[in-house]
Amino acid sequence: MKSIYDIIIKPVITEASIANIAERKYTFCVATDANKIEIKNAAEQIFGVKVEKVTTINMKSKPKRVGYNYGYTSEWKKAIVKITADSKTIEFFDSLM
Repeated sequence: MKSIYDIIIKPVITEASIANIAERKYTFCVATDANKIEIKNAAEQIFGVKVEKVTTINMKSKPKRVGYNYGYTSEWKKAIVKITADSKTIEFFDSLM
């Protein structure tokens, strides 16, 4: 049994994710084996919001180079959580706007 804090790892802060905050969509890096139901329950318990929809995307690894060394980035899973209109916002993201 995973803890709710093991499911949502960290928020994703990019230009696109900050633009989605106006539509009440919040982006998180989540555990690769987590499903949409687990992500929804974790977001509702951690942030005290009502989740309307969860969209998940598996992010593939990309080739990267530092000097002469070649390698790949890690594969990870991204979740976009849309909260209902009558729910409160997530305070962490309010400071970014």
